[in-house]
Amino acid sequence: MIELFYFLFFLIGFGLTVSGGISIILYLNFIPAGLSWTEYFVFIQGRIECYFLIVGLIIMAITINKFTNIPVK
Repeated sequence: MIELFYFLFFLIGFGLTVSGGISIILYLNFIPAGLSWTEYFVFIQGRIECYFLIVGLIIMAITINKFTNIPVK
């Protein structure tokens, strides 16, 4: 039963990682519009959806670490 919760948390982390990564890639379209790289990084620091990438990676790392310690019957 606990494996199901780890799998669910892994999927939540995966979804957050995909959402954050896509947001960062989409905001790259501002660079041809005239933003410099430093302005781009300052801009994505203020966007909450870009932090989903980091949060999702942390959740996935924790669940993978916990899931590998579960003994197989």
